[in-house]
Amino acid sequence: MESPLLVTSISALLQRLDLPAPQHPLIALVPTGNIRVKPEDIGRQVITNLYKISFKIDFKGKIPYGHGYYDFEAGGLSFTAPHQVSVPTSDIADYDGYTLFFHPDFLLNYPLGKIIQQFGFFSYAVTEALYLSDKEKKVIFTIFDAMLLELENNMDHFSHDVMISQLELLLNYSNRFYNRQFLTRKTLYNDLICQMNTYISTSFNTSTHLPTVQEVADHLQVSPRYLSDMLKSLTGMSTQQHIHHQLIEKAKEILTTTNATIAEIAYQLGFEHPQSFNKLFRQKTNTSPLAYRKSGY
Repeated sequence: MESPLLVTSISALLQRLDLPAPQHPLIALVPTGNIRVKPEDIGRQVITNLYKISFKIDFKGKIPYGHGYYDFEAGGLSFTAPHQVSVPTSDIADYDGYTLFFHPDFLLNYPLGKIIQQFGFFSYAVTEALYLSDKEKKVIFTIFDAMLLELENNMDHFSHDVMISQLELLLNYSNRFYNRQFLTRKTLYNDLICQMNTYISTSFNTSTHLPTVQEVADHLQVSPRYLSDMLKSLTGMSTQQHIHHQLIEKAKEILTTTNATIAEIAYQLGFEHPQSFNKLFRQKTNTSPLAYRKSGY
C-alpha cells in the first residue's frame, strides 16, 4: 500500500494543488471551486499539519474522507484538525464556497492558540458537518469575504491581529450554529439518546468491563466529541456522565433488591477493584454503597 502523502506547509499544499503561491506563509483562503487534485494523488491518503475549514454552497454529492464521507446537499461547514487523514477523489464538483487552511504556528502568541482545542468540531467525523440556514450562510460568507480582502491587501503590522480576530469570530459563530443544529434536530437526537441509554444499560448485564465513551460512540456511529457536545447541549451531561449516571442507578437497584456483596456488585458492573466502585458511588451520592443499603432507600 502506498504511503500517505505528507504536506507540511501552506506553500507545499497550494503547489500540490497547482494553485498560486499564498500571500501569507501560514494561512490561505482558496475559492473551493479552484481546487483540483493531481491524478497521481487521487485515492492516496493525505496527511497535513494544517487546520482546514471548508465552506461549500449547494454542493451535490459526497467526498470520501477517512472512513466516512462529506455529504453536503444544501451546503455547510466542515472542520479538519492537523494530522487527520483524507483521501482525494477524481470527482469534479460544481459548487461555490471557500476553503481556509492555516498552520498552527499562525496562532502562536495569541490566546486563540491556547483555546482552539476547545472548539470540539475539529474532532467531529465528516458526517457531522455543520449545515447552515440561508441567514447563517450569509454570516459565514461575510467573514470569509473580509478575510480574503485582508489577505489580498498589502500586509502591515495590523494584518495578523485582524485575521486572528476574523478567525476567532468564525469559530465562535460556528459554535453558535452547531448548538442551533443540536436543538433543531432534537427529535432525531432524542432517538440517539434512547439508543445510547439502551446500549449502556445492556452492557452492564453482558459486558465484563465498564463501557467506554469510545465504545458508546462507535455503537452509535458518531464521533466521541460530537456525541458529548450534543449531549451537553441537550441534557447538560457529557457521555461519561451519562455512563456514570446509569451505573449508579443500576448499583442502587442491585443494592436494594439483592444480597450481593459490595465486591460482587463492583465486579458485576465491570470494576476491576471494589475500591474504585466505592469511590465513584460516594462521589455521585455522598454516601457509600453499604451505607446506602443500610439506609433502606
